[in-house]
Amino acid sequence: MTSFIFGEAMLEYHSHGSSGLRYGGDTLNTAIHMARAGHDVAYVTALGTDPISDALVAAWAAEGIDTRFVLRHPTRSPGIYAIHLDENGERSFLYWRDRSAAREMFALPGMADAVAAAREAEMLYFSLISLAVVDEAGRDALVGLARDVKAAGKTVAYDSNYRPLLWPDPAAAQAASRAATQAATLGLPTNVDEQQIYGDARSEEQIAANWQGEGCSLVVVKAGETGCLIAEAGSEPMRQAAKQIAVVDTSGAGDAFNAGFLSAYLDGRDIADCAEAGQAQSREVLQHHGAVPPRG
Repeated sequence: MTSFIFGEAMLEYHSHGSSGLRYGGDTLNTAIHMARAGHDVAYVTALGTDPISDALVAAWAAEGIDTRFVLRHPTRSPGIYAIHLDENGERSFLYWRDRSAAREMFALPGMADAVAAAREAEMLYFSLISLAVVDEAGRDALVGLARDVKAAGKTVAYDSNYRPLLWPDPAAAQAASRAATQAATLGLPTNVDEQQIYGDARSEEQIAANWQGEGCSLVVVKAGETGCLIAEAGSEPMRQAAKQIAVVDTSGAGDAFNAGFLSAYLDGRDIADCAEAGQAQSREVLQHHGAVPPRG
């Protein structure tokens, strides 16, 4: 069966320099990695009707992604982001996304068909960015879809990927993320995101407990170079260390972890193996420039 992933995809400019068409976005990065791993993935977003949007759809289809639900906005285009790396490979971002087509994807005619198909999915995956870029009606629709998929006994995976500039204030992000957490079955938060959303120094254990208290039974808290914390309902939380490597670029490392974890999870592997698969995928990305390494 197909996994449905909702989000925003953007054109990418990287300070490292490159030629050709580059693109990214947290959920798109995850979708590409999962498709490369052999999973059936449908990506739901909106682009324009311009030639660059056409090229993006063709590139994603070449990766094996189902692009039937990449909707087209008649007057808008893809957003753009720029990545700058410091000497340690840590990144900072600039965005031009106010006129992004994805901001209005839930108002486009084809969205009803996308939502209907996603209700039958093996897995639904989205992030806090997916919620941030759409309006309140779009957020309600996506969280409502997640509730339906969860009620049907399927997997709903959610990552609270936080970009402060996309929200009017932290309280709005907190409310949206709490609603998504309640609708999720599998949480993939990052410790730093949760600390920034709530403005405190909460631990990975506290993060997992909070998510489980909201009804998300399996939570994997990503903690950067120290590894991750795995919390399953009915079991004691377990830490899994990360192997230390030389980092070239941190772009997309969390998205890659999510892809590796979810791919292994859908393959029926045990949770510790899923976390190792996520870490392995993340290590691969950390040793290349850009969020998605070239095929090789």
